[in-house]
Amino acid sequence: MKFAWFVAAVLAAVLANGAALESPDELAAQVRAAETAFARSMAERDLEAFASHVAEDAVFFGGNGVLRGRVAVVAGWKPLYDGPKAPFSWKPEQVEVLDSGTLAHSSGPVLNPEGKQVGTFNSIWRREADGTWKVVFDKGCQVCNCATPPETPKKN
Repeated sequence: MKFAWFVAAVLAAVLANGAALESPDELAAQVRAAETAFARSMAERDLEAFASHVAEDAVFFGGNGVLRGRVAVVAGWKPLYDGPKAPFSWKPEQVEVLDSGTLAHSSGPVLNPEGKQVGTFNSIWRREADGTWKVVFDKGCQVCNCATPPETPKKN
């Protein structure tokens, strides 16, 4: 009888955790869709949509320091949403999800208005209790100027 209760409890836990029922590819597709919608908020100049993708406890790294919490992130990004034209765009090229289905990493190019790559973004997404994905960490970096390869150290 105890075994039946154990099996029922395990089954209930698995069913409660929807990520356990979804394949890594399905979860990655969800994160890719969330990242794409997140980027579309910039193109459509929709700060409210942007905010809806940011976790309450998010940390965003930027040129002016670290922004902690959704309120600070949205306030810090608001000037980027002013005006009719987006100052940049981004799109996910790589998405990976932990086997647990709780965290994901997305990365891809940041493009200027002319479509030239000027950076790369890296975002960490967390699956919330309601099944939605929210950005918890975000950090960009300038694009590498790889025209001149670095010197290779000489071996003695």
